[in-house]
Amino acid sequence: MNDRQITRILILGGGFGGLYAAFELERALGRIPGVQITLVNKENFFLFTPLLHEVAASDLDITHIVNPLRTLLRHVQFFDGDVESIDLRARRVSVSHGREHHHHELSYDYLLIGLGSVTNFRMLPGAEHALTMKSLGDAIHLRNRLIELLEAADFDCFPEAREPLLTVVVTGGGFAGVETVAAANDFLRESLRYYPHLKEHMLRIVLVHSGEVILPELPEKLGAYAQRKLAERHVEVRTCARVESFHRNVVLLDDGTKLRTNTLVWTAGTSPNPMLESLPCAKEHGRIIVNDYLEVPGFPGVWALGDCACVPDASTGKRCPPTAQHALREGKCAGRNIAAAVQGRRKRPFRFKQIGALAAIGRRTGVARLFGVNFSGFLAWWMWRTIYLSKLPRFEKKFRVALDWTLDLIFGKDLVQFETLRAPTISHAHASDGQGPIGTPRAVKSPKRRLAQSKRTRR
Repeated sequence: MNDRQITRILILGGGFGGLYAAFELERALGRIPGVQITLVNKENFFLFTPLLHEVAASDLDITHIVNPLRTLLRHVQFFDGDVESIDLRARRVSVSHGREHHHHELSYDYLLIGLGSVTNFRMLPGAEHALTMKSLGDAIHLRNRLIELLEAADFDCFPEAREPLLTVVVTGGGFAGVETVAAANDFLRESLRYYPHLKEHMLRIVLVHSGEVILPELPEKLGAYAQRKLAERHVEVRTCARVESFHRNVVLLDDGTKLRTNTLVWTAGTSPNPMLESLPCAKEHGRIIVNDYLEVPGFPGVWALGDCACVPDASTGKRCPPTAQHALREGKCAGRNIAAAVQGRRKRPFRFKQIGALAAIGRRTGVARLFGVNFSGFLAWWMWRTIYLSKLPRFEKKFRVALDWTLDLIFGKDLVQFETLRAPTISHAHASDGQGPIGTPRAVKSPKRRLAQSKRTRR
């Protein structure tokens, strides 16, 4: 078939919006000759972000909240690579892939932009030392850090050095921050029984929030309940405060308070993908402005959704919040509208009224607002798990997550660190090296071992 006869549909981003748009396009156009659908994502899997904090707290296996995109999509081509640039006028996208960054040019007839958002440290001094909670790697890194802190504090020779090791600060009192601090608090306190030199009073878990009550996305009553429950579990909640800097193991708050810690987790803000800055379309706070059909005005055949788009909310008259439930519905709507444009059918505007919001706050407790009704305690936590389990793609992953949760009721937390360092190797020294007889094994020490040896020598 001539290339000019092929209708090319290009989806940028494999998050909730991009994936569910691909599902709709696959269903409507996947088997039609002459239609080529391609999804570009920098990772070859779809990450179910609502369960990210459970990986960090060792409640779920790291592979159980991800689905390979090639498994999910049967009639959509997948490109594992990075988006380098987007030329809306030439209808072309530059991408690269592989370790050598091979570059390709992908042309399109219809484009869907769903590149999501990135963490915004808001010019925080010392931000390079803070952790984030946006990706699977972030969750694994936080889990490793928590275990590393326990291991270091248990055998530390100087008691005063334990304070920064056993203090964890999370900034941002939204869903991500509250669920992260609650999960980390449970994980650390439940793990202390395996560390004989550590006591519970040594732990200091701090949540810093700029507002008066945490979880501003929920009614104030539920936020106050969550705040009270966290305090009962020895989480120090500091409201009406902001992190000013993170320098030399000290977090400085805007009220002058200094918190000695090795660990700052930042969940206090995001910004649209920087890739959008160069696009000539209209934007609001960096997000692409779209119409009721999720189309980008002035650029026919271009759609945008999710965290990188300003989507009008007909039910409130405002903009849709950047949540998974909105991105999922936006993806379905965009997929149907692109299919309608290809087939010459009528497009439909995006209409969705938020069903509710839920948050887990640790120890089988949660808060939720569904269909205008408030829930709290164990019931809200059970609803949180049930709803998100139902939304997780593929029965296999649902089963694995349900099994993990069941086993968590019986067994303790797994304290294994997932290090990615290569195993130590040896080489054979020769007499000419001046380091021993021929054939004498010589260990090649890793940087960690060399550092540990130098510390012992100084002592």
